[in-house]
Parts: sequence; structure tokens; C-alpha cells
Amino acid sequence: MKQKYNFLAFAIFSVAAIATAYAATSSENDALAIASANVSLTQAVTTAEQHVGGKAARAEYEHHKGQWVFDVEVVKGKQVMDVKVDPISGKILSAVKDDTDHDDAHDKED
Repeated sequence: MKQKYNFLAFAIFSVAAIATAYAATSSENDALAIASANVSLTQAVTTAEQHVGGKAARAEYEHHKGQWVFDVEVVKGKQVMDVKVDPISGKILSAVKDDTDHDDAHDKED
């Protein structure tokens, strides 16, 4: 019986250790990934604001469809645009109307 509890404790400890190590590596890589960008977050926000003609409400550096991009949410009047900016060239990759804010559920308050 004692061996069963020891094994269970070891298994739980192992899973927790692996999850913690993965989370630490994951967040560090996300934060450090911006070091390879030629464009700053400020420059990406300015580019997105000028493209839409509005004000940035949110901006982040994220991995999207296999590449790193600046994702900037720009508000113009009552319209919200989700603008992707290339971190190497500083060019607009896409600008899409964001009616539902569906991909930003983590930003909403509970």
C-alpha cells in the first residue's frame, strides 16, 4: 500500500515539475522572441494607427499562423480593426474588421 502512495506521489510530482518547466520555457521564449524583430512595438502601433486612421487599444507580439507578428487592435469611431504588422519589415500583413473580438477572449473580464 505504501508503494502505491509513493508511486502516486512521484507521478504527481513529475507531472507538476514538467508542467512548470514547460510553462517557464514557453513564456520565456515568447518574451525573448521579440529580440529578433527589426521593428519595435511602438513602431508597429504607429504603423497600424496610421493605416486605419484610428487609435490603438491593444497591442501584443504573438505567434500567429506559424510566424511572429505584432497584433494591434485599432479603434476608429465605432469600428474595431485587427491589424497584423510584420516584425521584420514593418509592413501591414492584414487589417480585418473585428466585430466580435472572438480571438481575444482572454482580454475580457469575468
